[in-house]
Amino acid sequence: MRRILLLVVLGVVWCCPGKARAEEPVRVIVLPFEVYASDDMGYLATQLPKVLGDQLKAAGAVVLVPDPDVVQSLTENRGNAAELRRAGLGMGADYVMWGSFTLLGQAYSIDAYLLSTTGGEPARSLFAEAVGMENLLSSVSAIGRDVELNIFRRETVARVVINGNQRIESEAILRRIKTVPGDVYLAKNLAEDLRAIYQMGYFEDIRVESEASPEGKVVIFSVTEKPTIRVIRIKGAKRGYKSKEIKENLDIKTGSILNIFTIQKNVQRIENLYKEKNYHNVVVTYDIEPKSNNQADVIFKIQEGAKARIKKITFEGNEAYSDKKLKKVIKSSEKSLLSFIFGSGELNREDLEQDVAILTAFYQNHGYIQVRVGDPVVEFKEEWIYITFKIVEGDRFKTGAVTIVGDLILPKEELMKQVKITGEEFYSREVVRNDVLTLKEIYSDEGYAYADVIPRIKRNLEALDVDITYTVDKGKLVYFERIIIGGNTRTRDKVIRRQLDVYEQELFSGRLLRKSVASLYRLDYFEDVKVNTSRGSADDLMILNLDVTEKSTGSFTFGGGYSSTENFFVTASIAQRNLFGRGQRLQLKGEVGGRTTRFSLSFTEPWLFDIPLSAGGDLYSWLFSYGQYDKDSFGGLARFSYPVFPYTRAYLAYGYDVSNVKNIQPDAARSIQELAGINTTSSLTGELRYDSRDKRFNPSKGSSHSGSIEYAGGLLGGTVGFTKVMAETGWIVPFFWDHTWFFHAEAGLVSQNDDGLLPDYEKFYLGGMNSVRGFEFQGIFALDDQGNKIGGNSFVQGNIEYRIPLVKSAGLLGVLFLDAGQVYGDEEPVGGVLRESTGLGIRWFSPVGPIRVEYGIILDPLPSEPSGGRWEFSMGSAF
Repeated sequence: MRRILLLVVLGVVWCCPGKARAEEPVRVIVLPFEVYASDDMGYLATQLPKVLGDQLKAAGAVVLVPDPDVVQSLTENRGNAAELRRAGLGMGADYVMWGSFTLLGQAYSIDAYLLSTTGGEPARSLFAEAVGMENLLSSVSAIGRDVELNIFRRETVARVVINGNQRIESEAILRRIKTVPGDVYLAKNLAEDLRAIYQMGYFEDIRVESEASPEGKVVIFSVTEKPTIRVIRIKGAKRGYKSKEIKENLDIKTGSILNIFTIQKNVQRIENLYKEKNYHNVVVTYDIEPKSNNQADVIFKIQEGAKARIKKITFEGNEAYSDKKLKKVIKSSEKSLLSFIFGSGELNREDLEQDVAILTAFYQNHGYIQVRVGDPVVEFKEEWIYITFKIVEGDRFKTGAVTIVGDLILPKEELMKQVKITGEEFYSREVVRNDVLTLKEIYSDEGYAYADVIPRIKRNLEALDVDITYTVDKGKLVYFERIIIGGNTRTRDKVIRRQLDVYEQELFSGRLLRKSVASLYRLDYFEDVKVNTSRGSADDLMILNLDVTEKSTGSFTFGGGYSSTENFFVTASIAQRNLFGRGQRLQLKGEVGGRTTRFSLSFTEPWLFDIPLSAGGDLYSWLFSYGQYDKDSFGGLARFSYPVFPYTRAYLAYGYDVSNVKNIQPDAARSIQELAGINTTSSLTGELRYDSRDKRFNPSKGSSHSGSIEYAGGLLGGTVGFTKVMAETGWIVPFFWDHTWFFHAEAGLVSQNDDGLLPDYEKFYLGGMNSVRGFEFQGIFALDDQGNKIGGNSFVQGNIEYRIPLVKSAGLLGVLFLDAGQVYGDEEPVGGVLRESTGLGIRWFSPVGPIRVEYGIILDPLPSEPSGGRWEFSMGSAF
């Protein structure tokens, strides 16, 4: 930079040595112009001399302004050169100037005269003309430049030449400078041009020279271009970042101009990157290696240093709560032995900022309403970080009088029952906030969508308690004016609207709106449902906007399992849960394994006749090996369901099945031997099912319960006759930290009717991923009188799972489970010792679909059962 400025100064002195020395200024008198035009143009007589005078002042001249009487006298003697010289010289002027303006139609001309007060030369005549008054200013400026050339003895610029540039075009440089051919040759313009070229950032050295020519001065700018960056290399990047990641964060690229200031800025950028990951001891330097063809390589050298971790978190001013207690409250944590697993000890600036708010809220939720928490003080000492929070706790305030006033839509006593702050000994801001939300929900459920609840707090400093008054302004009853659905590119509007319990022109209800959103989520068509409300055409009208984000509803799935006996199977299916956006479901499924070969086709219309009557049908072909025999069957099913209560549907299904029992083992039970040949089943099943789960895969709350009875034979025909009763219940119980418990129980009972057979394949077995894990498929069974393996006439099953979100954002969770169950023979009493297993697993709602991997261990293995555990898995992919 110093070199450039020195060149600028030397260039200016060399180009204009006269300007480098002190000179006497040139003094000029500009007399009023004569105007030959209409009367309304008379103002130009004084305006033209003023514009010319301002231009001459800017060029360095001194414009003298005589007294009006003197001006009048000089004006009258404009034709007398000797008198003008004498008068001008007497006033100290070097030149006297006058002129005239003539307008003929749209054309005008300016005639000006410049008279030197020394010497005997006649007045120099200056002339300009043009068409259109819009060009007048340009004409006056041209006259002014001619005057400058005469009074300052200046030369004009004939040409401007750019030398030394290789990559940067001359035209690009010329566009940045002021000096152009025809201009007055001025040193100050050249100085500004040098700065302008330097500010382009492309040049390492700039010089300006001039040469005389018959036409005037030739101005020559000689430039030396900065090198371009050939390669950017990163050395020393190991633990914090990969070289590629660092390069992506730089604002210099290969081929860009080498600029030292930009490189230094990127050094700071790299250091900041490392400090974001707590490498606060990082040192970044750079080298520049010149290469041929005016290129250079830039090498950033990184010394990462040790990663700094939080050594100690200290609290000052805390008396009510210990450091240990407060450390459990905040997000930031100290380094521990398990830091490599849980990431404790990492400094996160966002978490640190939130810690102040968390500590403040913690104290305010425990009665310390005057607490003040200062910004944390962070100290870096080598590889350790020390954080100090300064706290002023203040006094602790108890809960005082609590009341509700304003527009009460329920008796005050009922509303007070919903207020939880009354049960708190000490004031809690969080409880008060929740009370406000509860009261608003009560009012919104009754149609007061814009009800306002303001908690007014009165602190009693002497009694150290807080009186709380909830002031309610219910506002007007609000009706839905319009319901607008957006974001559904595939799902039809009516499929969404039929899930809603709120309707246009009906009263607003917060409860029904929440229920409607839950119903949309249960469809499992949408990743997200956003609810936005705005005021309608009147204060009592609301516009409801439902913006949905659709998810993949088509799926191609496959799964499998294996055991210690290498019994392997695979399944595959192609399904669409939202066929053509109509909400219809179509599935083709196949399963092939060592035991089974099954193909099925199913279709479901959930809203037959545009009412919530679900209707569907299934066709299947199924070959299954039960170990002691094979069953080859085909059949179909017609089914219907209808909602009868909230979250509850009633189901009715008719099924017809033709089964061929064959390949019966000689040592099979007699009841199985009797099944040889064709068996037909004609059955009717009724079921009542309740399901309030928020999601079908990995739900976080809700429950599911069902009870069914199936009757076969009798008036329905067929060779098989039985009555089967089933009951099932499942509960999702939220726990802390988004952990959940899952409790599941199931039981069944089947009995033979007098007019038909009860096949073994209609009886009960347990074992496998969806019953008692750790046991093989049908690993839990009953025995007949001869001790042969048969299915049971009844069973019980229970499952307990503890679900732990491992990576919540990715849908990954771990599972610990305990299973129990037993199968009972025809006359065997239900009860006794249950078979038990335990284990763990991982479930992931992955981009390719749900994945389950589980490992079960039998707790009470029999001598005939393997003592080791058993792996099972299933997986799928979505489209």
